[in-house]
Amino acid sequence: MAVNVDTAKRPGRGDGSGASRLGRRIFFGAMLLYFCVPMVAVLIYSVATRWTAHILPDGYTLSWWQATLSDPRIQSSFVTSIELATLTAIIDIAVVVPAAYWSRVRNVRIRHVVEVAAGIPFALPYVVIAFGLMQFSGVVAPQYQGTFPLLVMGHAAIAFPFVYWAVDGAMSAAGIERLSETAEACGASPLQIIRRVVLPNISSGLVTGGLLSFAASFGEFSMAQIIGRSLDTVPLWSAEMIRSYTDTAGAYNRLAVVTLLTFVLLFVLSAVVVYWNRGQTVRLLPGAGVSTGGDRR
Repeated sequence: MAVNVDTAKRPGRGDGSGASRLGRRIFFGAMLLYFCVPMVAVLIYSVATRWTAHILPDGYTLSWWQATLSDPRIQSSFVTSIELATLTAIIDIAVVVPAAYWSRVRNVRIRHVVEVAAGIPFALPYVVIAFGLMQFSGVVAPQYQGTFPLLVMGHAAIAFPFVYWAVDGAMSAAGIERLSETAEACGASPLQIIRRVVLPNISSGLVTGGLLSFAASFGEFSMAQIIGRSLDTVPLWSAEMIRSYTDTAGAYNRLAVVTLLTFVLLFVLSAVVVYWNRGQTVRLLPGAGVSTGGDRR
């Protein structure tokens, strides 16, 4: 008995498929509104003269942007926060890559120790970690209390898990154990293996972990409040603007400007990470690769 293929109903093309597409569109539209509406409100507030009685501001001005961008203290806060976040990411990557590689390839028994160390910042409040660092530095090196280097070490400690899980996941996806054994059989030293085999194959994890570490350090407040109280960072400046709202004209408007600048900075870095991770390859040997991300078009 012949079956007309043209008139046969194909699976997945009935009414259920259209309802599923509509549901997805509604869901993603709701998520878009959820994320965009607050940022649009912040943007409007940053250019509002007064916004008290209507759904839209009474007037618009760029004076808050001019005052914020020309404020030397805000400029110093951004420079300090960027330096702090960048050093935090560099230190964490420099520590995590050898630790994760060693725990996977050289000494599997210490892997549980490294994983427990990565979980400590999630188990302890940042305030407790900050007070612990203050107590420890007061005994060992009291001259570093309240200084920038101690704050960097504190931020590196709390951002360590973000870098570790990103790098460890990239190593697992690349099969670093097998690649390391192959390179070692070819006569490569441990340093050569890390430099020419491990790092090229976990570049996506390094970039992702570095971004997470940067973002966690840039927006961290409690540790900066306890350890680096004499320093100017963006979170400390923002907290001061909130406290001085009744004394400083346009405090919330300027705070909206700083919030938008922070969002734009982190959004651009996130976009760079997404672009970087497209079409990443697994390099079995230098010069040879197997694509893991599909065509780049």
